[in-house]
Amino acid sequence: MSETSTETSTETNSALADASAGMTMAGPLNMTANAAEKVVEIRQAEDIEDSYALRVKVIGGGCAGFQYDLFFDEQAEGDNVFESNNVKLVCDQMSFMYLMGTTIDYVEGLQGAGFKFENPNTTGSCGCGSSFSV
Repeated sequence: MSETSTETSTETNSALADASAGMTMAGPLNMTANAAEKVVEIRQAEDIEDSYALRVKVIGGGCAGFQYDLFFDEQAEGDNVFESNNVKLVCDQMSFMYLMGTTIDYVEGLQGAGFKFENPNTTGSCGCGSSFSV
């Protein structure tokens, strides 16, 4: 194994260890600038304290087996913590297994507006667009 490969592997292992320890990282869970603007708008409209992060969660249910859930919440022990476009995101370990690599966007169109999840871990979704399978 070359020296460069060893360094990259060590860095990757270190990043994964940091994620499981609840450290702040960038990359495994991202938010577009458009989605971040909408989060700020909602936070201001609802007068939500700055100390609350946006919790990204996977819950059972929906047509395809799992659904996404977004809400403002305090960071809990064991949470993975990320910052993307100046929005603090928190995610519990179980949800993170399904969300790793996901990008959250906010879209407006003829069929309505809402947050859209680009999740590379899904194997399918249903017509409602809010549930997925892995």
